[in-house]
Amino acid sequence: QSGCVLNFLNRVDEIGRVPVVIFPDTDTNRQWPGITNVHKPCLAQHAAFIIRENNGDAAWIREQFTALTKFIDYYRNYCRHENGLYFWQDDRAIGVDNDPCTFFRPARSSGSIFLNCLMVKELEAVCYIGNCSKQDTAVYAAEREHLIDAVQRLCWDEKDGFYYSVDLNLLPVNAESAMHRGAPRNWDCLIQRIGCWSGFLAMWAGIATPAQAHRMVTENLTDPNSFWASYGVRTLSKYEKMYQVVASGNPSCWLGPVWGISNYMTFRGLLRYGYTEEAKQLADRTIAMFYRDLERSGTLHEYYDPETGDPIINPGFQNWNLLAINMQAQLDGKLCITEF
Repeated sequence: QSGCVLNFLNRVDEIGRVPVVIFPDTDTNRQWPGITNVHKPCLAQHAAFIIRENNGDAAWIREQFTALTKFIDYYRNYCRHENGLYFWQDDRAIGVDNDPCTFFRPARSSGSIFLNCLMVKELEAVCYIGNCSKQDTAVYAAEREHLIDAVQRLCWDEKDGFYYSVDLNLLPVNAESAMHRGAPRNWDCLIQRIGCWSGFLAMWAGIATPAQAHRMVTENLTDPNSFWASYGVRTLSKYEKMYQVVASGNPSCWLGPVWGISNYMTFRGLLRYGYTEEAKQLADRTIAMFYRDLERSGTLHEYYDPETGDPIINPGFQNWNLLAINMQAQLDGKLCITEF
């Protein structure tokens, strides 16, 4: 596992960019030309997980710690708005492929709640690694606190009781404009009230306050007309006009289908805030969905119909679907492996 992290850190360029994909035994990277997205901010989390599982032994990454901080600094220097939120450079390889908060939107305009929650955890992880390897990470600890504050101020919607992405694509304020001089704009982003499952990552990352988490669960997650489905969490609220459950690849469909990974991460957020019964229900639904698929088709698939549990596309898809084993172990009170 450590080799996977080191392989990517060996490809850090002069400004901290890490390619999305690298290929073995060659110098070929998968990185599109021009200004575009790089590796998602999860390298420090991967490294911290390995270190934690090995009782704090960080010797293997000590020589590449500078490369790791250079990667994080790329996000800080090139993907951070002046209001403190992070943004995607474009809509390529964002993880939740066709999230309408980012997909088909102008470059550098999506203050994605998904990305910002990942960054909170990435900053936490690099501080943990620095502590284990006796490196100074005070700047990253401070940045994490600033980011949490920015997400709480700008992404929380008191009206809906939910965390949303924000639109950063606003024209600059022109103080000389005769038309608007009497009341210049005093906001630097606009909240996107699009119900995407990624909002629940504010619980996974520990950003939400207890009162906010209560509203997220009771007013949003467990609403059967919104996110709460027979087989887990719809990746887009059923209230949204963009909602659809279709078979597609490149991009895969995140406009409503249930995915094993989004069920799992929502499950972890629920446990973090003490919503044990809701977490149990979500785990039961996830496990039932996979069991049903294995029983009928003999394999697992990429994503599923929220109402019927029927597989939609890509038989043989396993990877993060196997996190259901951890969910079952958690329910049974057995040893389970958790992410950093």
